[in-house]
Amino acid sequence: MDSKALDKALVALEKKKKELEALDYNNPKYDDLEEELHELEDKFQDEYGHYLEGVLQEVHDKICPDNDVLLPIAYLDEGVIVESDDYPGKEPKLSLVSSPPRIVLKVDKNTTKVVWGNALG
Repeated sequence: MDSKALDKALVALEKKKKELEALDYNNPKYDDLEEELHELEDKFQDEYGHYLEGVLQEVHDKICPDNDVLLPIAYLDEGVIVESDDYPGKEPKLSLVSSPPRIVLKVDKNTTKVVWGNALG
């Protein structure tokens, strides 16, 4: 997997999401920007979906085996809430982030762990 290309695609998605979030629904540019985002998401899924679904399955197997793996784009931004016996009483989230591409587990405000990616070393 070309991690530089993956990172570039992730950065483009994050940037487009932020652009869209900055607009009001009534903004005449909103629909066009939303369509651009969907096209980026489709391209991302076509190019990296199969690979990332395998990675996410491995992460789920280790951290939250009772949770289904979703499409990789679902893990962008806020992430996906998962259930883990390792963190009772918490609502941990798995997120796919860029620079470098990695999957992080956000246990709470003060606890974030890299569970896959270049940042693991």
